[in-house]
Amino acid sequence: MEHMAEAYRSLAADDKKYIWHPFTQMRDWEAEEPLVIERGKGACLYDVSGRKYIDGVSSLWVNVHGHRKKEIDDAVMRQIKKVAHTTFLGLTHPTAIELARRLAGITPPGLERVFYSDSGSTAVEIALKMAFQYWRQNGQPGRTKFISLKDAYHGDTIGSVSVGGMELFHDIFRPLLFDTVKAPAPYCYRCELGLSHPSCGLACAGELGRLMEAHKDELAGLIIEPLVQGAAGMITQPPGYLSRVRELCDRHGVLMIADEVATGFGRTGRMFACEQENVSPDIICLAKGITGGYLPLAATVTTKKIYEGFLGDYGEFRTFFHGHTYTANPLGCAAALANLDVFEGEKTLEVLKGKIALLSEKLEKIACLPHVGEVRQKGFMVGIELVRDKSTKEPYPLTEKRGMKTAAEARRLGAIIRPLGNVVVLMPPLSISEAELKKLVFIVNKSIKEATK
Repeated sequence: MEHMAEAYRSLAADDKKYIWHPFTQMRDWEAEEPLVIERGKGACLYDVSGRKYIDGVSSLWVNVHGHRKKEIDDAVMRQIKKVAHTTFLGLTHPTAIELARRLAGITPPGLERVFYSDSGSTAVEIALKMAFQYWRQNGQPGRTKFISLKDAYHGDTIGSVSVGGMELFHDIFRPLLFDTVKAPAPYCYRCELGLSHPSCGLACAGELGRLMEAHKDELAGLIIEPLVQGAAGMITQPPGYLSRVRELCDRHGVLMIADEVATGFGRTGRMFACEQENVSPDIICLAKGITGGYLPLAATVTTKKIYEGFLGDYGEFRTFFHGHTYTANPLGCAAALANLDVFEGEKTLEVLKGKIALLSEKLEKIACLPHVGEVRQKGFMVGIELVRDKSTKEPYPLTEKRGMKTAAEARRLGAIIRPLGNVVVLMPPLSISEAELKKLVFIVNKSIKEATK
């Protein structure tokens, strides 16, 4: 035990000496004892001392079938015995070809050309550049702007931040960003139009339509997180909103970009959130769960029409000049193929239905807590909004760190969650057992009570 304690102290000291963590105030970090994760199995993670934690956020929304899934482990090992990486510029390889065929077969109808990259941010960046260049070389060069929702989060690169709308994350970078058109978010709990659903008649969609009409000749595309605005606090869109967005894009000739980085690969109960309302976007952005949470890989999948808008003689320079060193990494593609095999072989989405219903049932008790303003759920995506006053919806000041205190208490009780401000997020692996799911919700319930005393 003393040896383990000494190993932990050494690792913790070196972490604080050398590492800069994302989305973390390092002064706070340096004052705390870090949790050093050593291994994982199924829906759980284990620290260097052997203590077990339920992975309540799928290791930041990526893990699908659990840690150390044999089928994915084996697929990566088989590939590594062949080749770990080969450039995709001027070459190709079997796993990338097969994965592209599979993705074209499971994404919404009409999406059939796959452009690989390495993260959700780059998948979005690629979509924006594709839409911009498509119009520029296909007769409408004036279409240069994008419209997106307030409170949107599409990644952390400059282009993806430009179409984002989270002031806390993005305001400091405003001088670096390009201008976009921002539409009201369908945040029913805190409607900026002062209305209530369903009597509002989707007035936020009406306002989106008005903005699109006003800018119709200059809009290259609309980008949206379908059904759930994840990083904004798991804001769930009312039924019918997404299909209205598709109708508005068709009416105004605007390319619809669906950012399914967080919502894809089963998180909402279907393989892709767009399927819930029978919507086919012009471009879809995929990442996170694409490899089952194993390796960085992303894909931007688009229509034949957009792809053909880039074809021409070499001297016309209609080529899409974009790429990454690790584009279509063979290990990532192998993991992604195995991930899809497990979806099929274990009937993951079918089995998930019962667990979604169980989760809904167990969340009812949390919704009754005195400082829980709203519980939002779509499939296995959950946001629990903490408020100081339930009757007035008065939020806690962010400086009180109520969400972070909830996460700290949950960790003490054996679960890992990561809040978004005052919103406690749950997004466990799809493979989590019913017993583990019950335990996770029990821990979160208890943690919220402790953090809001």
